[in-house]
Amino acid sequence: MADLEQFRMLIGGKPVDAVSGRTFESQNPYTGQPWASIPDGGPEDVDAAVAAARAAFDGEWGQMTGFARAACLRRLADLIGANAEELARQEVSDSGKLYREMLGQLNGLGGWYQYFAGLADKIEGQQIPSPNPNYLVYTRREPVGVVAAITPWNSPLLLMTFKLAPLLAAGCTVVVKPSEHAPASTLGFAELIEQAGIPGGVVNVVTGLSRDTGAHLAGHPGVDKVAFTGSTATGKAVGRAAMDNLNAVTLELGGKSPQVVFPDADLQAAANGLVAGVFAATGQTCMAGSRLVVHADVHDELVRLVAERAASIKLGDPMAAETEMGPVANQPQYEKVLGYLDKAREEGATIAYGGVSKESLGSYFVQPTVLTVKPTDTVYREEVFGPVLSAVTFTDEDEAIKLANDTPYGLAGAVWTKDIHRGHRVAGKIKAGTVWINAYRVLSPSVPFGGFKASGLGRENGIHGIDAYLETKAVWVELTGGTRDPFTLG
Repeated sequence: MADLEQFRMLIGGKPVDAVSGRTFESQNPYTGQPWASIPDGGPEDVDAAVAAARAAFDGEWGQMTGFARAACLRRLADLIGANAEELARQEVSDSGKLYREMLGQLNGLGGWYQYFAGLADKIEGQQIPSPNPNYLVYTRREPVGVVAAITPWNSPLLLMTFKLAPLLAAGCTVVVKPSEHAPASTLGFAELIEQAGIPGGVVNVVTGLSRDTGAHLAGHPGVDKVAFTGSTATGKAVGRAAMDNLNAVTLELGGKSPQVVFPDADLQAAANGLVAGVFAATGQTCMAGSRLVVHADVHDELVRLVAERAASIKLGDPMAAETEMGPVANQPQYEKVLGYLDKAREEGATIAYGGVSKESLGSYFVQPTVLTVKPTDTVYREEVFGPVLSAVTFTDEDEAIKLANDTPYGLAGAVWTKDIHRGHRVAGKIKAGTVWINAYRVLSPSVPFGGFKASGLGRENGIHGIDAYLETKAVWVELTGGTRDPFTLG
């Protein structure tokens, strides 16, 4: 334990250990060794964090103007940039993602806080015309209150920020529960909160090895809203827990996103987009473009191009500048991915490249894998959350759209074509929250992100991202000072 980096939770503005005194180890997926000691919080720690968030909401933070909150957010953005290297290292140590990607992500992460700082002082109601001239009617936009933010292991700080930046801009307070598989960077981030001038209790972070800790937070009666990113199965449980308290909920869940490639597409560009969509981040992204829906005339050539690039992807130490793909983030996910590859072979998939683990590298490495499958195959229908691309063919546009939409999910998708009419036409028919045309895996704080169907509820980012953390209150003001018949309406 002495050699492990030590982290503490943040509750009420103070770094604290778990009430129980217990800790657990966070494992580095590349080395296979523990690297950090994490507090093993439980329900009593959640209770303390929710109480601190409520006190902050009712206290100094609740009295702050939007202008003052904006200043805090801008300072936080600057602090993230100044600490990007250390935060990126913590994310790599926890999740095995590439340092070069995490450093770029952390250097850009402050943009979310700058963007929502620009909205914090522009939260406005409106005057509403009344049919009765004796009344002035207007609305107020008020923060929803205490938010429970439950975040996943694949991009902890980015996906926390999707929630944290708008809720702080709105004037809410929060208890963050990161995944037990990658909690350290969130605790590292928490050390910046006080430096940004954000009062104690506004942001609280509770870590715990048991999923019961997150479940207790999701269903806590002291919480006013729940924001969750993770699997669809867990999201349903979180949604039910929130609904027991009649709490609003934002759910960003799983995906099985299609990339539709027409025969006139630039195949080199499409191949590059497919690599970005499913092999970047070892395929461990909710928006992974893991289903290739490709015209039969260009299937062989495109699969060859993608398989050729997959074969040249350099696997290895995620801290090394030359590495292009790191390991799967943890053992349960590693075993899950290999199970899907075994199932693909059983169901007759054609393997263009990969399909096995890379045991010579140790730890949890899986080869980037390119398959041609049937639309009924398990690997094509279920979310693998790993570096696995499954291709099916089509012969006309209607069939392509049908195949693209033949999924319970609807998070993202792409259309590859040089025909601008077809690009817009097909993008409009794909049932997904984000569709790229001749691109993939591009995000911005100014652009809404979220899913249709089993991919979730609500939207994060963009101007409307702040709406999830605001309530609308109608105010009626009687102007005459007179009385009226108390037994009639209006």
